[in-house]
Amino acid sequence: MVAAVELVLLVVTGSALLLRHGSSTATPVKTKRAPVARTHATAAPHRVRSVAAPRLTRGKVSVVVLNGNGRQGAAASAAARVRRHGYRIRLVGNAGRMTYGHSLVMYRPGYEGEGRRLARDLGIRTVTLLDGMRTRDLHGAQAVLVIGS
Repeated sequence: MVAAVELVLLVVTGSALLLRHGSSTATPVKTKRAPVARTHATAAPHRVRSVAAPRLTRGKVSVVVLNGNGRQGAAASAAARVRRHGYRIRLVGNAGRMTYGHSLVMYRPGYEGEGRRLARDLGIRTVTLLDGMRTRDLHGAQAVLVIGS
């Protein structure tokens, strides 16, 4: 910030000196707007993050469906919907807690593309790497769908 102020002062002072000492026949000097220095408060430029493409077809992706909202039959109903999209259901059960505010999809390491495609197919916004579960708890599935409120 201090460097930007100093730069502006130098440009203004230099322009004033040129105008005062210049001749009447001198060609006008075009001044450019001084660049503003970035500070830590300035947002970084948006970076495009590459999303992994799915490697497996829907028919080869297994999904664990867990009820995270406590409503009876929510996981079974969601599993039927997942199956209609062409995915295989590995397990239907209850999540460790029944207080999920919204549904989410988690995926095993190496299966981000499959997890994101599943979420897109179901209209779910939250997609994350496996969190709170171990790979061995998935019984071979590549993704987990937790049903929220």
